[in-house]
Amino acid sequence: MIRELLFGFLLIHSSLAKHLHVHPGNNKPTRRTRLEAITGPGPGPGKKWLTLHGREPLVIAQGGFPGLFPDSSGAGYAAAIAMGVIGTLKYCNLQLTKDNLGVCLPNVKLDNCTNAATRFPKHQRRYSVNGRDIDGWFPLDFTIDEIMKEIRLIQNIYSRASVFDFVYPLLQPDSVFGMEPKGHLWLNVQNDAFWSSHQLNVIRYIDESKQYFVADYISSPEIGFLKAMAASKTFDRIKTKLVFRFLTVVEVEPTYKETYGALLKKLAMIKTFASGIFVPKNYVWPIGKDGYLQPATTLVADAHREGLEVYVAGFASDTFSSYNYSYDPEVEYLQFIDNSQFSVDGVVTEFPGSASNAIACLAQSPKPTKKVVDALIISHNGASIDYPGCTDLAYKKAINDGADIIDCNVQMTKDGVAFCLDSADLLGKTNAAMAFMDRSTSVPEIQPKNGVFTFDVTWTEIKSVKPLIQNPFQSGGLLRNPKSKNAGTFLKVPEFLELAKKNASTGILIGIQNAAYLASKKGLDILQSVNEALKNAKLNPKQQILIQSDDTSILEKFKNSNPTYQRILLFSKPISDAPKPVTDNIKKYADAVNVVKKSIMPESKIYITNGATKIVEQMHAANISVYVSGFSTETLSMQLDFYSDPYIELVSFIAESIDGVITDNPKTASAFLRSPCVDPNSKAAFVFQPIKPGDYLAQVEPTVLPPASTPIPPLRVTDVVDPPLPPVNAAARKEADSDKSGGDGGGGSESGQRRMAVDVVATMLLLIVVFFLMGC
Repeated sequence: MIRELLFGFLLIHSSLAKHLHVHPGNNKPTRRTRLEAITGPGPGPGKKWLTLHGREPLVIAQGGFPGLFPDSSGAGYAAAIAMGVIGTLKYCNLQLTKDNLGVCLPNVKLDNCTNAATRFPKHQRRYSVNGRDIDGWFPLDFTIDEIMKEIRLIQNIYSRASVFDFVYPLLQPDSVFGMEPKGHLWLNVQNDAFWSSHQLNVIRYIDESKQYFVADYISSPEIGFLKAMAASKTFDRIKTKLVFRFLTVVEVEPTYKETYGALLKKLAMIKTFASGIFVPKNYVWPIGKDGYLQPATTLVADAHREGLEVYVAGFASDTFSSYNYSYDPEVEYLQFIDNSQFSVDGVVTEFPGSASNAIACLAQSPKPTKKVVDALIISHNGASIDYPGCTDLAYKKAINDGADIIDCNVQMTKDGVAFCLDSADLLGKTNAAMAFMDRSTSVPEIQPKNGVFTFDVTWTEIKSVKPLIQNPFQSGGLLRNPKSKNAGTFLKVPEFLELAKKNASTGILIGIQNAAYLASKKGLDILQSVNEALKNAKLNPKQQILIQSDDTSILEKFKNSNPTYQRILLFSKPISDAPKPVTDNIKKYADAVNVVKKSIMPESKIYITNGATKIVEQMHAANISVYVSGFSTETLSMQLDFYSDPYIELVSFIAESIDGVITDNPKTASAFLRSPCVDPNSKAAFVFQPIKPGDYLAQVEPTVLPPASTPIPPLRVTDVVDPPLPPVNAAARKEADSDKSGGDGGGGSESGQRRMAVDVVATMLLLIVVFFLMGC
């Protein structure tokens, strides 16, 4: 059965495409097809690692791949094998049954990771485990037959996918070991004293099972167990290494009755019975209460000096670790394995694919210069995951991080200044809510909710407010770089262009929206402002200039006046189908489209991809490039079958032959596109592996799925073509110019009239007081 599970999982990855997509006039197969053919030896010359023995760090798959599948499930272990580096160790947290046989489970209790409570409601018990009384369902109250026949695994972390609950049986260590021709197994014995107190014997179980499996590593937080294991006549030190596991610094080790913090100072003693130590992440890189990294400890160096290997636990891509990593899980692994000072000897992780990506790919090429895949990296408001969007700091970091194109969505102020900001509404992007709440108004042509709009305030007033970092996933507890939440300054369009000009390899994207409203209602000519700025900037002819808008009439004007600019038609909402009459019309106005991720891979109601559309194929058939927006590194920005890994998400979209990514984190996209593991001509044994959209959804039991969403209707020509732009309303402009209230914080003309009335009354009162005093 286990081999069938493994075969089924590997089949998913081998069937990335069943047909060949070829671009018009291009006989080269698309990215998806080329990815299938990658085979061969490693990604490049061997790297010199700072591990104890100079070998690359181990990837230890804790419970398989519990980031998507239930912990310790066959599908999870199969995923770890399929997506991990060669030699990935399958980690089994050993528990014992009534008949002294082993099962792999994340916890000593069954009720938080299986359906034991509902299958056996009368089996609840209370036991003392390490001095604490715990209520629940325990494996020692069941025989192995009862467990294997009646109990199924469930997801033990509620924020993760529950759609694979009640599907997979529990596994014994020999089954996990035997999933590969040459088995690899890490056996963790967490509670030997507990089992011994109930007349169960872990060492006897391991000894009796050696004809079925031999663990590469055995770890435990109990010194007594490890010493007894080492003293066993049947223990083979050559085949199996013993590792002492540290719990939190304040917990007490049951044999020596000392805290684990105190035992850190006795590494020489630990070396007498163990070859390595197994510690939580903060033993190596502490994180302060503010969420930022503190200086590394000397633990790795101290342990290596004693000849002890160091293995680190606690890696999970879908949990917050430190703001220093900008939510990129691979960056965190690199902090532990490739920091120029030391490298831990292995990482124990719930997402072994991410650890494998970091070790086998990203650490192999720390300073790559050339992109391996020819897809554009376009920033979204600069590096907006690290700094407030559209500020000088966000743009400078995007350039330094490897963005090909930096973007400026142009907004207009009341006094006609064009500057960069994500939208015309200042709320959420600045602290204007406090400064200009009296300006809050409704503009249905712009957005359905009230806002404080840039065209109602002056540039001087905008400079008086602070930028505000946007936190699109704040409701899920994910904040962006709080130390820099108000850092940077907004740029006028000429200043943005001057910044780009200093970096000749960096192109620009100018976004233009609301031109019709600005012209007719505010008398502002945004097109003239952009054209003048571009003309005066005198950019390097080699720099790419992209003009983006959701209005075809704007793109048409640039087609006539500046045919060298690439024009992008923006679709801010998902689209599902673009028939040929539609793409033919798009081509009249645009060279490319910008679509959201769901337009390429629709999302099911359970946050798993629901197949792929033909949008890319349809656009490419009309010779229209496809850029995809919405990329970030927060786990909540991705669908679950991307394993909370931005690199797996990126390679899956690149496999769909998209032409560029628009991202809040250009650094991650740059590292991905410059990695040898994404090279379509690579002979590497390990590469970034795309997910075929919809394959995981097909594995879900249909009865647990919610009703399907209403299909998105196909695009029509009327959805694309916009009416001509209205002329600039000179009267509205004249009225705005004559309104002097904007510069001193006033609102519109009515507000200004109210303020003038107040000023007149105040002046009259002052004159009366002066007259009265003079009369006295």
